[in-house]
Amino acid sequence: MSDVLAFADVSVVRGGNLLLDAITWEVEEGERWVVLGPNGAGKTTLLQLAAARIHPTSGVAGVLGEVLGAVDVFELRPRIGLASAAVAERIPGDELVGNVVVTASYAIVGRWREAYDAQDYVRAMQLLTALGAAHLAHRHFATLSEGERKRVQIARALMADPEVMLLDEPAAGLDLGGREDLVSRLGALAADTEAPAMVLVTHHVEEIPPSFTDVLLLREGRIVAAGPLETTLTGENLSETFGLPLVVERHGERWSARAAALAPALP
Repeated sequence: MSDVLAFADVSVVRGGNLLLDAITWEVEEGERWVVLGPNGAGKTTLLQLAAARIHPTSGVAGVLGEVLGAVDVFELRPRIGLASAAVAERIPGDELVGNVVVTASYAIVGRWREAYDAQDYVRAMQLLTALGAAHLAHRHFATLSEGERKRVQIARALMADPEVMLLDEPAAGLDLGGREDLVSRLGALAADTEAPAMVLVTHHVEEIPPSFTDVLLLREGRIVAAGPLETTLTGENLSETFGLPLVVERHGERWSARAAALAPALP
């Protein structure tokens, strides 16, 4: 199994609820996927599976050439970069930003007895610099704005030089300026041929960064469509995904969507 992610007929059931239903999906090296769908579509569950945080109820879930259920996930997880609200909630508020990033080398949150060398801190600062957050290195995590926290989380996710990068709604809660800054930085990262494969979860097509290659559309735990952005992100597919007539437009390397004009009511 050589794909970055290789899911075959994967389902996830929790508390009697079917969260993912017979998902078959592959992500290869160099691909940049966006996962779109409404609330409750199964997007975060899919990402948790890709991050080796949960196991499938049925089917085969391959992550970085390993099969979940047949591998030590504690050895697998350091190979995966994950930025999500769940990770952010575990970061101690009094942790210095520099340490928030550097501790990703051990796939932990919060300093303990582990040791780091100067090169670890150099890399952490390089990543913070690339994300416009170097000036935050000596701030406590709890004092950061939402936009600043997002950038620090992404730097942290890149710290261990991961083989796949997973981003769960990275622009959620940001204002327009913060969103556009983050989308631009993620686009620059996606354009880097040395960057790992990427999977980004969002509700909004406006948050798809430039240089992303593919899209997976989910509704009620099932795949509506999957494939290259240019041919898959259509009004028809997006309308089926969100259960509302939608019009999709492309603006250079960016996308937008709006409700289709409704016919006037009959008198």
